[in-house]
Amino acid sequence: MSSVRCVALCRFFVQGDQTIKALDHVDLEIDEREFVCLSGPSGSGKTTLLNAIGGLDKPTSGEVWVAGKRIDTLGKSELANMRLHQIGFVFQAYNLIPVLTARENIEFVMQVQGVDPEQRRRRSMSILGEVGMEDMEHRRPAQLSGGQQQRVAVARAIVSNPAMVLADEPTANLDSVTAEHLMDLFVRLNEKHDTTFVISTHDQRVMSYARRLIGMVDGRIVTDEAG
Repeated sequence: MSSVRCVALCRFFVQGDQTIKALDHVDLEIDEREFVCLSGPSGSGKTTLLNAIGGLDKPTSGEVWVAGKRIDTLGKSELANMRLHQIGFVFQAYNLIPVLTARENIEFVMQVQGVDPEQRRRRSMSILGEVGMEDMEHRRPAQLSGGQQQRVAVARAIVSNPAMVLADEPTANLDSVTAEHLMDLFVRLNEKHDTTFVISTHDQRVMSYARRLIGMVDGRIVTDEAG
């Protein structure tokens, strides 16, 4: 079954008298459990495509299907619910809540989902162990390195066992060793949890992990090959 399907997907932005084609009739299908990297230079449409797949941005035209359901026609509350239960997000800027500890940041999504406190604690501690952060549960983001913050962000993204994780330039702020550890973690989670991973990057280190590498230029898919 396909995890993602995009049909003639377009996203145009108007800047003055110019129309920017961030996505230009993109057709794409990603199967469940795939480990996919979107590559290309800045402005190629990688982030815009991720945002469309994640329901964070409405396309100008075309269709977006996630887990067999068309999402580009959904309202805000339906999209929010879909994101809450089916998709984990890992952003370049981490987006952790400064006043919460590592464990509290991870538990936040489950709290919104209505998971009871004991189950939240059990699942958050388990996932902290998976990402190698079990000894730092009480630290706030400011007390963590960039790599540690990214690990907490990854733990938060996967703690609810989403069907898919979308990661936008996840290694951009990381040194090479930390980036390698993060990608090893992604691969392990993909294999252990059967989670579909779609990662945007222009980092050659990340591309080397891809089982499928999709190249983008000027809002179009120009290459699609096995990694």
